[in-house]
Amino acid sequence: ESISTLSSLNKSLQLIWVVYAVRGCSGLALPVQRITALQAAHSWSQLFQEKGVSEPDLSSRYITAHVLGAKTFESVKAETLSEPLCPEKTLQIWKLCAKRLKRMPVQYVIEEWDFRDLTLKMRPPVFIPRPETEELVDIVLSDLQKESGSLSILEVGCGSGAISLSLLKSFPQLRAVALDQSEDAVHLTKENALSLGLEDRLQLYHLDILKDAEIILNSCSGVSAVVSNPPYLYTEDMLSLQPEVLSFEDPAALDGGADGLTVIKQVLILASQILLNHGRVYLEVDPRQPPLIQQWVESHLQALCYVETKQDFNNRFVLSQMLMS
Repeated sequence: ESISTLSSLNKSLQLIWVVYAVRGCSGLALPVQRITALQAAHSWSQLFQEKGVSEPDLSSRYITAHVLGAKTFESVKAETLSEPLCPEKTLQIWKLCAKRLKRMPVQYVIEEWDFRDLTLKMRPPVFIPRPETEELVDIVLSDLQKESGSLSILEVGCGSGAISLSLLKSFPQLRAVALDQSEDAVHLTKENALSLGLEDRLQLYHLDILKDAEIILNSCSGVSAVVSNPPYLYTEDMLSLQPEVLSFEDPAALDGGADGLTVIKQVLILASQILLNHGRVYLEVDPRQPPLIQQWVESHLQALCYVETKQDFNNRFVLSQMLMS
């Protein structure tokens, strides 16, 4: 009986703590009566909108669906959405939504996100993969599938592992080397590789391309492709980022220097030294940068030939190719 009383007291204290935590950021107090998932999602969506949280409806729906064990709100059965939530699930929704109210990205709040056909673990401050990067993976895959035999790639700036792991899963003959300047990113990529059973074909390094170029050269040579979604934002644009990005994601994964090309240039230099003949480098860049990159490659890297800018809706993908020596 004493154990039961202690358990009830602990739950009550948890509820009180969440009420204070949520109220501290002008949130919603926990409901006195049981409510449905629909009501919870609607209430938080309204508050998110009032407080200027981006994508208020999607945010509340993703969080509610996650607590219910689903990927999306739409995939939850209508009867489940209309049933009163148990106190534990209500508490969980309130805790997670309180984090979102503080502008934590949904991906970090629910600690996972889908990228192509993978579900990846997410954790701050590791860079969150964007939907447009899925198109970059499609472009790389399209080219790799034209090749025969075993192939290898180098990814610079692996983040959560989204690009390398997607390529490895889709292309069984492929091996990948991935590196990142962030130890958090390397650890998270390793976790995701292990959970997906892809660790045997992946080599991971905690290395900074701006500082460790020689070590990278000694660790990796003769690759078929270099792939990178590097930091390409202009430094002056950093302060205009949404709070979700500015306050939670690693600035080193975003800030590309005064012209946005600091890391991009180093990736291209490295690619010119380690690519096999006719190997390619694939970059996701700012829409303003392709002409600048083409001019720089033609002026500084005789071993590389600028191939083209692949267009998504914003001209974001640059391809260069290694010339036959």
